[in-house]
Amino acid sequence: MTTPKSSPVLPLDLHALGRHPGEMIERHIELPAPADMAVGMVGVPDGSPLVIDLTCQSAGEGVLVQGQATVRLAGQCARCLAAFERTGSFDVQELYYYQGRGPEDDDEALFVFDDVVDLEPVVRAAIVLNLPFSPLCQDDCAGLCPQCGLDLNGQTDHVHEEPLDDRWAKLRDLIEPTSESTS
Repeated sequence: MTTPKSSPVLPLDLHALGRHPGEMIERHIELPAPADMAVGMVGVPDGSPLVIDLTCQSAGEGVLVQGQATVRLAGQCARCLAAFERTGSFDVQELYYYQGRGPEDDDEALFVFDDVVDLEPVVRAAIVLNLPFSPLCQDDCAGLCPQCGLDLNGQTDHVHEEPLDDRWAKLRDLIEPTSESTS
């Protein structure tokens, strides 16, 4: 018989859900976000509000849990390096097996223990696997000027003179006398 690996980080009590296929309950959960829900330049701040709206339906071999997790995301734009915050919603769906009805030899299978399931691995996977590796502060972020590093967002008239090829420098001196040649 399968036993829980540890106490649930994000417990969901299913005591009110019957075991007859088709029975359903809805749950609205607000908890602090667990640590380390991030990828590179964006993530969920530790302890920030994690709101989960779920529908739990009894299926023959377990409980189908599906819904959405809504979190605050904080990160740094990959183009302009500005800090940003926004709300993100992520789909959650998992079948938690009743003990003795699921694949006992599958280390990835999740089970119902004492009418409680741990939402943490499912919510973590739904959020972390869908975070962008190169997050943007806005879809049309202009980034930084490659010559001077100025943030180009809102700077539509920012330009630099084209650098003159060093091979033509002597000709430039003929047109624009340097201060040395005028002295």
